[in-house]
Amino acid sequence: MARIAGVTLPSQKRIDVALTYIYGIGTTTATKILAESGVPATVRVKDLTDAQANKIRELVEKQHRVEGELRREVLGNIKRLKEIGAYRGVRHIKSLPVRGQRTKTNSRTVRGNVRRTMGSGKRKLEKT
Repeated sequence: MARIAGVTLPSQKRIDVALTYIYGIGTTTATKILAESGVPATVRVKDLTDAQANKIRELVEKQHRVEGELRREVLGNIKRLKEIGAYRGVRHIKSLPVRGQRTKTNSRTVRGNVRRTMGSGKRKLEKT
């Protein structure tokens, strides 16, 4: 059971897949880390030696911004956009899509599944 950057990696998964459980590491970054450390991507997490795990841990912690540090940076960027009154910041404040998506139909999950059509709010009439 390897623990890297405060995340316990699932022991049954291959190491290249398990590294993506860390916030800030995707598949491309995971393969680069494994190539640098010299660990084959097909090794399961439970089969990692301590030396291999330490090598991966060092590379992740020294060269990449992950987990808490990355989350703080992203939240700081959003907060800055809100404070300066940028268009993207205003969209964040209003809880609307930020990246140019259409809002007439497709932004239900962002808006909280609000249905604004004629028949969506009607009460059902009771039959007597």
